[in-house]
Amino acid sequence: MNNEFKFTINSIAFDENYQPSDSTRITTNFANLARGERRQENLRNALTMIDNQFNSLANWDNPKADRYSVELEIISVDMDIDYEGNSQSFPTIEILKTNIVDHKTKQRIEGIIGNNFSSYVRDYDFSVLLLEHNKDKPGFSIPENFGDLHGKLFKCFVNSDAYKQNFTKLPVICLSVSDNKTYHQTENHHPILGVEYLPNESSLTEQYFKKMGLKVRYFMPPHSAAPLAFYFFGDLLNDYSNLELISTISTMETFQKIYRPEIYNANAAAGKCYKPDLKNLDHSLTQIVYDREERSQLAIKQGKFAEEHFIKPYQSILEQWSANYAL
Repeated sequence: MNNEFKFTINSIAFDENYQPSDSTRITTNFANLARGERRQENLRNALTMIDNQFNSLANWDNPKADRYSVELEIISVDMDIDYEGNSQSFPTIEILKTNIVDHKTKQRIEGIIGNNFSSYVRDYDFSVLLLEHNKDKPGFSIPENFGDLHGKLFKCFVNSDAYKQNFTKLPVICLSVSDNKTYHQTENHHPILGVEYLPNESSLTEQYFKKMGLKVRYFMPPHSAAPLAFYFFGDLLNDYSNLELISTISTMETFQKIYRPEIYNANAAAGKCYKPDLKNLDHSLTQIVYDREERSQLAIKQGKFAEEHFIKPYQSILEQWSANYAL
């Protein structure tokens, strides 16, 4: 067993003609939009929202708010496993890469890798392992070594030759805030990321992403209704340009407005002390069709897929690799 897994990276454009591949997690944000009778309308509307948000934030030297557009690539990562003389692959991670088109200078500017984050193993951890561990128990607890394997697989990918050959900067992942926590506004204010918030306590998601090597900070960008969670390596405020940060904000806030309108398309912005509420009725809906209940059911199916095709067949290999893997 090699100490390092090998990774294969594939890219496909996320545009109004996007069709999810057979290996794409169907609960993934972009795959959800590309299903059903209104798939092309969904995609076109979402991309327009992203461009409008980008130009709203990148408002300098942009009098008509039409200078920029965002091009998105879906990055699919397969992990290649050598097992008993056979090479097999498993769809490990899907993320998004942003690219910025400046129509004034005719330049195409590289954006940020990461943004959305999809993982079959994470589905397994949260929708199979965690549920089974707590089944018929009076109190909630976390299994021993929860998230260790996933965290090491992610760090292995980020440190791999495949990653370094394809991407120049480390990833930033942008998620919604938790409706189980309260967030307090600070005095720290960034011109692009906006005002910073601090949570009242750590969450299981934070702990899980910490095992992936990622830190988290919460910012509410200008004109936004709620803070976003930014997971990153290094220095979020100084490692990325303003346009790079805007590409992530505009992309991921658009997805959140679609999927969590009660929070991110609320008609009143978060105050100094903010507790997200998924039952908030004072919000607006986008013109994009999305079935949130179906998505939660599919997460369990995908977790079981990972268990059947990855966790169980390669359990001994994965345990041995995880025990020996260190950065």
